[in-house]
Amino acid sequence: MQPFVGTEAVAAGVITRYQLAMRYDALFRNVYVPKGQTVTPVDKAIGAWLWSARRATVAGLSAAALHGAKWIDGKLPAELNQASRHKTNGILLHSDTLHDDERCLRRGVPTTTAARTAFDLGRRGGETAVIRLDALMQATGVKVAAVKAVAERHRGARGLVNLRDALELCDAGAESPQETRTRLVLTAAGLRPTHTQIEVFDEYDFIARIDMGYPKWKVGVEYDGPQHWTDPSVRSRDIDRQAELEALRWRIIRVNAEMLRCRRSAIVTRTRAALRAAGAPV
Repeated sequence: MQPFVGTEAVAAGVITRYQLAMRYDALFRNVYVPKGQTVTPVDKAIGAWLWSARRATVAGLSAAALHGAKWIDGKLPAELNQASRHKTNGILLHSDTLHDDERCLRRGVPTTTAARTAFDLGRRGGETAVIRLDALMQATGVKVAAVKAVAERHRGARGLVNLRDALELCDAGAESPQETRTRLVLTAAGLRPTHTQIEVFDEYDFIARIDMGYPKWKVGVEYDGPQHWTDPSVRSRDIDRQAELEALRWRIIRVNAEMLRCRRSAIVTRTRAALRAAGAPV
């Protein structure tokens, strides 16, 4: 159930004050959700906008959530852009200048456009900024050129160097934060994958889609989540898929969470060895 304004619901006769107190939890002041409901980043975004008396523009990670971006931590605060700086717990307020064409409606809520949202998230810098740009671009299809056009209009804004770096590193092909991290490990070693989400066919049929890699040299890199090791049916499909790719002379480097945490050098070493074996000039 979408968040709602408590006093409005009571005034409309939809619920009584007693029902409001007993059956609903306050998300923000005078904004409620049903008791026990898991509050998503989208819920927080809509609830924060209602808290602002519908005057603010949803921004930052909350805007990304309304645009459909995944991998947003539900524990993080909602984000709004508004002139008033009256604070409340659970809402991060910004007072940045927004042009009219940097706003749009998502679910009926004024929200920064995908390009403006990317501009705001990318300026925060670091690996996390690239992860968030990847997710937003995956969800919306917004292009780097559109984000750069926003940056051109806000030359004095903070974090433009961070944004430039993040835009150089982002890729809409990433389908998870771990795929982004894997790509960044390789990029830092001078082995940036030339393609993401590589579709492989044999003479007749589709065989597989590889997370990232170097099609010219038939070297692919795959991030395997826990299900690839714990689910027997997934593991069985992976074994068959690996055999089919090897039959087509693909070399596949498999990466897991432990390697990303503790053995990033192994990812680089194995990828470089595979490229050299394929004849790549590395």
